[in-house]
Amino acid sequence: MGQIYATTDSLDLLAAVRAARTAIASGEVIVMPTDTVYGIAADAFSASAVQRLLDAKGRTRATPPPVLVANHETLDALAENVHPLARQLFERFAPGPLTVILQAMGSLQWDLGETNGTVALRIPDSRLARELLKETGPLAVSSANKHGEAAATTVQEALDALGEVVGVFLDGGPAGGEASTIVDATPLTRGEPARIVRQGALSRELIEEVLGDKLAPVDAPDPEPAGEAEPKSSTGHES
Repeated sequence: MGQIYATTDSLDLLAAVRAARTAIASGEVIVMPTDTVYGIAADAFSASAVQRLLDAKGRTRATPPPVLVANHETLDALAENVHPLARQLFERFAPGPLTVILQAMGSLQWDLGETNGTVALRIPDSRLARELLKETGPLAVSSANKHGEAAATTVQEALDALGEVVGVFLDGGPAGGEASTIVDATPLTRGEPARIVRQGALSRELIEEVLGDKLAPVDAPDPEPAGEAEPKSSTGHES
């Protein structure tokens, strides 16, 4: 059964981060709190660790996990051809409950699943999460639950769901309870409007304040693929 690590004081926090960092470095998965829900996390650059994450949730490679990063500077190391409007979204709403799908940096050696050349990036509005990310580097993170079940909003809920397959659980208290909003910004680089592919905690109205008419209507049909090399959205259920 997994072990819960408290983060209530500096000594507890130190022990918790050390245990999480050791597990991540060993290719294991952990459970961590975010500002939205609890997430199951793995080293984004370890294909075997990402597979452990997917196996723990009972998901396939067709639903690749988003990647959480500690700060804005990391974005340009992981994504390329970032449209100015996508940058404005990050500037206004990150850290926060916003995940943006971008074209992944082509030189990166990673395997998150069937991403079709994209990556879904988010900066969590959680000091604990960001401090851990500074220690570990980018983490592939998905909601800490079995596929098809409700996302965990407390560490106990996460333990109940994944305690048999995850060893380290960081307790950051109750999470926000609603997943992030996912915006696919890759169409912007083709002169097409961005799309909300999952409505979450960040409202459409706030996103429209940045994107204006560069945000596709709610009932807009999916665009026709432009060819085999066309990047497709990676819309895995996010933490």
